[in-house]
Amino acid sequence: MAGEPCVGGLLIVGCSRRKIVTSRPVAALDLYQGWCIPLLRERLSPEAPQRRRVLILSAHYGLVRADELVSTYDRRMTTGRAGALRLPVRRAMAGHLASYPSREALVLVEERYLTAMGLPCVPVVHVIADPVTHFAAARRILDSWSWP
Repeated sequence: MAGEPCVGGLLIVGCSRRKIVTSRPVAALDLYQGWCIPLLRERLSPEAPQRRRVLILSAHYGLVRADELVSTYDRRMTTGRAGALRLPVRRAMAGHLASYPSREALVLVEERYLTAMGLPCVPVVHVIADPVTHFAAARRILDSWSWP
């Protein structure tokens, strides 16, 4: 929905090595089982409207929406892969922000993922490179957005 009013932040999270093994594609937020994604999934039911504002940076797929259907894969974010993803990821992010404008972004990614992505073009960007250890900081930001 282009031009949706700015009603919350943008959450970008890096993928995880641990994934469910499935023969059918599943929503990206359901595929990943490691890192901080289970903590985020606990907050965001499948029906939560905030899921439209969640993007996952995948070493295989690039930038995907939380509900985008993806399949199990085994690919790591190498320096070379981060470089190859840079342009398509930035284009995808710009397209997402055109549909879902945000004034703030919370970025939960390791440094190599940040290299692939760059920072979102929003006025305020919070970056947490170790969201497992520092999930309380991420929780405070999500709470300030009135996310579940």
